[in-house]
Amino acid sequence: MSAAVSGRLVVVTAVHAPSARFLPEAYKSLGEQWLPEGWEWHWVIQEDGETDEVRPYVPDDDRVTFRQGRPGGPGVARTMALAHADGAYVKVLDADDQLPPGTLARDLAVLEADPALGWTTSRALDLLPDGSTAGFPGDPADGPVERGAVLDFWKANGFRAQVHPATLCVRRDLLMALGGWMALPASEDTGLLLALNAVSRGWFSREVGLLYRKWQGQATGQASHVDPAERERRLAVVEARARALASCGWRYPSPGSAV
Repeated sequence: MSAAVSGRLVVVTAVHAPSARFLPEAYKSLGEQWLPEGWEWHWVIQEDGETDEVRPYVPDDDRVTFRQGRPGGPGVARTMALAHADGAYVKVLDADDQLPPGTLARDLAVLEADPALGWTTSRALDLLPDGSTAGFPGDPADGPVERGAVLDFWKANGFRAQVHPATLCVRRDLLMALGGWMALPASEDTGLLLALNAVSRGWFSREVGLLYRKWQGQATGQASHVDPAERERRLAVVEARARALASCGWRYPSPGSAV
């Protein structure tokens, strides 16, 4: 980190060959972000695999780090990317999604203003194939998300959280303390979100913070993602982890820590 830079926000992206073609649009959305003086972003792109199909889409920019590894799913790729997360905060950006202008600045402002908050989320819009967008009903109020609120809502509403895990921005030390993303074939981001909320308060912004692309090849649209037997097992593990963390007594920040 150069002497002129006092802080860095690390954007982590897992990518596989089918989604690589969207990287230039994700990069464009990063280029339209602004941060306070003394802050910069660092984009870590981790390929879930070791092909020759992703690198051609990676921008030639000193602020971008590209790495590859054996395939293990998006959760493994994001967690491996943490080896290069050299900032205090980690922001999720899936390869096929985009950040509206101002998103990083809002996330950073919330976490810098209140050290007792562990993470932020924001409103997401579906980005449809024709370029139009569609919102979701039932967004929570702008403001803090209390511990346990995400799990309670998730259980009461068909295992759908009221805040979107793809909009997550989190303190790096908290993310590392929880071990990164869950070792699941899917729902790994929901599992992390529920774990974070089990031990720390978060924040939700009603400002749009993500354009979530809907396209035929996305992982969440595949038949394996909605297989009932696998889904039941995934969600059972997600819930059990969140409840175990809630009952273990550890909180972030820990009592007595300087915040």
